[in-house]
Amino acid sequence: MLPTTLLLSAFAALAATSPVVKRSAGPGCGAPSRAPVLPKTGGTSDLPNPDSGLALKHIALGFGIQNYTCKANATATATGALAMLYDITHLYPRQGAESLPLQEFNNLTSKALWTHKVPLNMNGNGPGASQTNPFPPDAPLQLQGQRPLPFLGHHYFDAAGVATFNLDSGKIHLPCSKISQVDAPKGADKGPEGTGAVGWLYLGGKDGAVGAKFVYRVLTAGGATHGCDKVSGTDSTSYTATYWFYG
Repeated sequence: MLPTTLLLSAFAALAATSPVVKRSAGPGCGAPSRAPVLPKTGGTSDLPNPDSGLALKHIALGFGIQNYTCKANATATATGALAMLYDITHLYPRQGAESLPLQEFNNLTSKALWTHKVPLNMNGNGPGASQTNPFPPDAPLQLQGQRPLPFLGHHYFDAAGVATFNLDSGKIHLPCSKISQVDAPKGADKGPEGTGAVGWLYLGGKDGAVGAKFVYRVLTAGGATHGCDKVSGTDSTSYTATYWFYG
């Protein structure tokens, strides 16, 4: 693991040069609230807009690992993810007293990834998290310079390989499948491991979904595989993203 001082210096440099999807002033005194706007890549391809009849339920910071399997000299195969979810809806500009300027909000994923350990019970004998008890006790995420981010839930892949989100004390349970995917922006944070940022996703609920119908994964940082050059077995990479839930 890189020394903390080096991580902090790297994050500061990254935040100073990181591209911003949109800019906005903070909430300001007397500034009217406004509905959060789903980020865009700024490129030629993008995810579809949320249906106008849907309401935004939560914006979550997801912090965990992306998992892969490898065969030597082959392309890595994605085999799911594990992440803790933290509520950052209130931090979007003009939502309340704790709201951030948009650039600072967009940089939350990088800030978490570069300054905090992955909040999972990691496997001490190899890559990835514990297969029997990957999630630590529910707790807020304390990032430097701001109030703790409230714990919201978990993201995992179930025994059948279905991407699943369980949050807000079970009020939202969302097994889902991919509808659309686009590459992360060229300037996206490659993460401390330098592997690159995973793509942006639009996922739709499957049978059994409760409390939400769709979720977007955007503002990704890190998470791409280390690659399978002469390596067979499993691979895991730390990542962060914001997840936007609609229902």
